[in-house]
Amino acid sequence: MELLLIRHALPIRRELADGVADPELSPEGHEQAAHLGRYLASEHLDAIYASSLRRAQETAHPVVADRDLELLIEPDVAEFDKDSSEYVPVEELKAANDPRWQAMVDGTWDAGEDLATFNERTIGGIERIIETHRGQRVAVVCHGGVINAYLTSILGLDGDIRGFFYPNYTSIHRVAAAASGERSIVTINETSHLRGSGLPMGLFQKG
Repeated sequence: MELLLIRHALPIRRELADGVADPELSPEGHEQAAHLGRYLASEHLDAIYASSLRRAQETAHPVVADRDLELLIEPDVAEFDKDSSEYVPVEELKAANDPRWQAMVDGTWDAGEDLATFNERTIGGIERIIETHRGQRVAVVCHGGVINAYLTSILGLDGDIRGFFYPNYTSIHRVAAAASGERSIVTINETSHLRGSGLPMGLFQKG
C-alpha cells in the first residue's frame, strides 16, 4: 500500500495558564491546506486520517472535500505535546531566540511524553492503519514529531530522533508498505503545492 504522511498546516500561537492549547489553523494555515487539497485532488485516496488535534483535522478537511470519504480520527498519531497548555510555532521560538528553542535544539526540552512511549504509540498507530488498508492509498495528516518517528524507524536510526529533520507545513512524505513488512521511503518533504504561493513553509523557506 502507499502511505502519505502529511504534516499539518501553520496553527496560531496559543499559551494558556492551564488546560490543553490545541490551537486551530492560522489564516495562512488555511491557505496552505487549500493548496494541499487542490494538489491531491487528482490522486485517488481510499481513506484519509487525521490526529485528534484540531490543526491536523482542519488541514485534512480540504483533502476530504469533494470525495466520498469520511475523515477518520486516529488519536495515536497526535504529537508529543498533545496535552500541553501552550503551542508556539517553532519559527517564532527560533526568531525570538526563546529558551524553549534552545532546549529543543540540545534535546533537553520536556516534551511531556518520554521518547519510548511516544514511538510505541505513534509507530503502532501508523502500522495499524497500514494493516487495515492493504493494497490501498491512504493519507494520514499528523505532525512533525510523528513523521520523524516513523521515517527514522524505517531507516533504523536510534536516539532522540524527534528533530532528525524538519517537515515543512503540509509537506507530504510517501512510504511504500509491503504486506511482507518491508517499508520503503519514496519521497520526503514534498511541497511543490506551496511553490510560488508566498506562504510560509517552515523554518527556512517561503513558497
